[in-house]
Amino acid sequence: MGVETRPLSTLHERTSYDVADFPVPTGREEEWRFTPLRRLRDLHKGAEADGKVVVDVDAAPEVKVETVGRTDERVGKAYVPADRVSAQAYASFAQATLITVPKEVVATSPTVVTLRGEGGVAFGHTTVVLEPFAQATVVLDHIGTATYADNVEFVVGDGASLSVFSLQNWADDAVHLSHQHARLGRDAKFTSFTVSLGGDVVRIAPSVAYDAPGGDAELYGVYFVDKDQHIEHRLLVDHTTPNCRSRVDYRGALQDEGAHTVWIGDVIIRAEAEGTDTYELNRNLVLTDGTRVDSVPNLEILTGEVAGAGHASASGRLDDQHLFYLQARGIPHDVARRMVVRGFLGQLVDKITVPDIQEQVRTAIDKELDR
Repeated sequence: MGVETRPLSTLHERTSYDVADFPVPTGREEEWRFTPLRRLRDLHKGAEADGKVVVDVDAAPEVKVETVGRTDERVGKAYVPADRVSAQAYASFAQATLITVPKEVVATSPTVVTLRGEGGVAFGHTTVVLEPFAQATVVLDHIGTATYADNVEFVVGDGASLSVFSLQNWADDAVHLSHQHARLGRDAKFTSFTVSLGGDVVRIAPSVAYDAPGGDAELYGVYFVDKDQHIEHRLLVDHTTPNCRSRVDYRGALQDEGAHTVWIGDVIIRAEAEGTDTYELNRNLVLTDGTRVDSVPNLEILTGEVAGAGHASASGRLDDQHLFYLQARGIPHDVARRMVVRGFLGQLVDKITVPDIQEQVRTAIDKELDR
């Protein structure tokens, strides 16, 4: 399949399954200028697979799980790679994990996909299909160490509802670049929650497309960035059909020298997408000197007939007045600091509907604050 060009956002101007259709990034391109290419271990230059990421699926009893080859017609239909690393991942994976929730089935427990890196370079692909009026929760838990690139497809059928939790619990030396794309049918509901805590370089690109009116997408994210760590989230919500909704809310904290977070939020409302209701928000809390925040919300509106559209971004230090208020009531400085950070991130953590994951995230945030 050849290159498909897009006349709108320069950040997503082409898609193709062919690696050769994407030039090797130099770092001067808009879509790569924040990413430390020298730390990607040649993922952007055609690194060959010499490692392993083991995929283990603990599925709900109503859910069907298959391991399929790359020629399976159900794989690769919902998403076409939008950059060179994504195309490399698509061209290089040997087997895909295919998860199917049958029509009108309500899964009684989360389906947990554990991806455990065992070192070296590896590529992967996951496809999750919800047939019409199905309901399910899927957890993607990334652990261990690897230099890993993958694509994830979420196909949400008419009237179906999917909640996804993507956890980046990698070891400190891991590199992970991932595209996670959702395609929504009529009146479909998609909720995504990305938690990025581990890894040396992590770049996650969630995206949403709508096939019919009534689609509803909510994308949340929590991240905590430490010394010399690079965590990047690049979102795209492409409103192409009328009367759809999207909400984006990502929040992070940074501490120690060299901690770097990047958040790019792109929302496109095309001319035919009348009645769109969208809002995106990014907030960052800077805890020490020596950190860097890049936050860029982008909103392209090509029709005047929208229900609502807006975006906001804010980054700043701990509020001294908040700390003083708590300390004046006898609370030690370290405890007060922890309370403020937990309150800031907790507004999103409270939205996690799986109790075990919610507790896991709270514990991980506490460990970050103890460093």
